[in-house]
Amino acid sequence: MGGFKYIKTAGHGGRTPGKIEASLNEKLNNVKWGEYRMGDLFDISNTLSFNADKLVSGSEYDYVTRTSLNQGVLQTTGFVNEENINQAGNWSLGLLQMDFFYRKKPWYAGQFVRKITPKFALREKSILFFTALLNKQKPKLLSVLVRNVDDTFLNTIVRIPTKDGKIDFDFMEAFIAELEAEYIEKLETYLKVTGLNDYNLTTREQQALNKFENLEWKEFYIGDLFEKVKTKKLPYKADKLPKQKMGKYMLPCLTSSFKNQGLNYFVPKEGATVLKNVISIPQNSDVYRAYFQSREFTVLSDAYAICWKFGDLKPSQNQYLFMVLCINKVTDLPIYSYKNKLGGWNVVKNKYVTLPIQNGNIDFEFMEVFISAIKKLFIKDVVLYRNKKIDTAKKVIQ
Repeated sequence: MGGFKYIKTAGHGGRTPGKIEASLNEKLNNVKWGEYRMGDLFDISNTLSFNADKLVSGSEYDYVTRTSLNQGVLQTTGFVNEENINQAGNWSLGLLQMDFFYRKKPWYAGQFVRKITPKFALREKSILFFTALLNKQKPKLLSVLVRNVDDTFLNTIVRIPTKDGKIDFDFMEAFIAELEAEYIEKLETYLKVTGLNDYNLTTREQQALNKFENLEWKEFYIGDLFEKVKTKKLPYKADKLPKQKMGKYMLPCLTSSFKNQGLNYFVPKEGATVLKNVISIPQNSDVYRAYFQSREFTVLSDAYAICWKFGDLKPSQNQYLFMVLCINKVTDLPIYSYKNKLGGWNVVKNKYVTLPIQNGNIDFEFMEVFISAIKKLFIKDVVLYRNKKIDTAKKVIQ
């Protein structure tokens, strides 16, 4: 493979990549790097597109669009025709947020989607490394016009681990294996702390699932159950704030975005109203989805927080999560958009929310057990994935 030059740095230093106790940053500093032109590594090409209304139901192929959600997959589809199928083993590039997603199975494309095809023999265990490499180019691609994306991509110079004049796949695979092992360890700790490492349903949890269809429900004014939390107005503009923790900018702040539960910027803690264990709702958005905020944050703009005020009981996290689902049944509707706004708390507080009751009272016990069961149902695949990855990591380390 031509068109590249090497950057000589320190070698591996005699360390075996993949040992958990070694510093990942140290390994990145000690490996040798080579400079490569993207156009020497990948092809970028247009894809023949389909409108969604031409697709048929099925699960054989992914229908990939420019969305950043769900790995770019809008829906799965059955067979349409052979001419428009993109084969597996490449990346899609959505020309909206410039997200690269690896395609493990054949796929159809919507409009404004490119296909990125490797020119080298790609090894499966290095796919994550190259996916991260590709997505590091997002800021550069977002800074140019769409018509210039192809040339910008092809002429970008990137640094890749290199050994003896060739791409060092062995290092990539060992590095990714160690990185996965560290995150799996963190995941295992989280599962133990939250009690989710056991996904087997208890008798009470199974009974709660069985009971759901026969529940008695009652409508309540949201304003009778919750009150808006007063917060100090902050002197910051979102577009001027960091999107990662930086210096004194350590407190997540809430805006109307639905991404990351509305917490996409950071502000100083000093002078801010610090909130926790409340529900957040946007008031000037395309999506009016409520979220339970279990960690410290503050409100910046175009959103607000509400807390429970009804009765003497202080709801648990599970009970709050259940009520968030009920609130979203009346706020997160397709009829609302940026042009057709839901409105703020003065509107929402007068809407009805439907909650389960027993003997005329809100059934908090059911909420608690039901959400516990739902968590286990969702976490089962995560626990199985963790177990599989731990077994794989042990084999690599050995």
